[in-house]
Amino acid sequence: MTPELLLLLFSTGLCAGFVDSVAGGGGLIALPVLLSTGLPPQVALGTNKFQGSFGTFSSAWNFIRKGEASLRESGTGILFTLIGAASGAWAIQRLDPSFLARLIPILLAAILLYTIFSKQMGDIDQVPRMDRRFFFPLFGLGLGFYDGFFGPGTGSFWMAGFSLLMGYNMKRAAGYTRIMNFTSNIVSLSLFILGGNVLYAFGIVMATGQFIGARIGSNMAIQKGAKFIRPLFIAVVSLTIARLVYLNYRI
Repeated sequence: MTPELLLLLFSTGLCAGFVDSVAGGGGLIALPVLLSTGLPPQVALGTNKFQGSFGTFSSAWNFIRKGEASLRESGTGILFTLIGAASGAWAIQRLDPSFLARLIPILLAAILLYTIFSKQMGDIDQVPRMDRRFFFPLFGLGLGFYDGFFGPGTGSFWMAGFSLLMGYNMKRAAGYTRIMNFTSNIVSLSLFILGGNVLYAFGIVMATGQFIGARIGSNMAIQKGAKFIRPLFIAVVSLTIARLVYLNYRI
């Protein structure tokens, strides 16, 4: 563990935490860096979940503390997300995720286009299109399962769901998204820990950066709102689509 490597891991965690707290997609920054250090893929994935969990916790707690998200209102969503994530983590050990890998870029592209052309999406609270009694079980089970089973783009789907169906502005949607992301991350992380696939020396250094970066990013999201979140959200979704297309459609 050289000083240069320590600085790289901390800086990566800081940047990933900042981006993830605003628009999701911190793994796009953290995971390639972990893989570049020579870690086996399963250890890189487990370490990424470990350090990322600190960022989602820091961000979620900041949104709750500032009154932009409510833990009480999230109770049903947390419950169903836990169930969904546990089911997805169980299923990934028995099923081939390649069909999802090819479908998700198409769904993310639809979200991206809607966000770009719907100029008012997320600026202010809108009238809900779905009752929370149906939204949280449906999205909790569905996206919880997806995050435990495959994962990329989970935060983008939550953000879109909260904005489009629950009518939340983007700042509020970002807060509730972090709560749900933290919930499903913990389930996945537990399995990686049980499998011995977390390198704690790397994870703790990155987690320190994640915690700080997530606090800075969530503060900026709370202060600046949709005008800050929207362009970063569009950028993250675009990069996620590009990464998935490259990995799954290349010849």
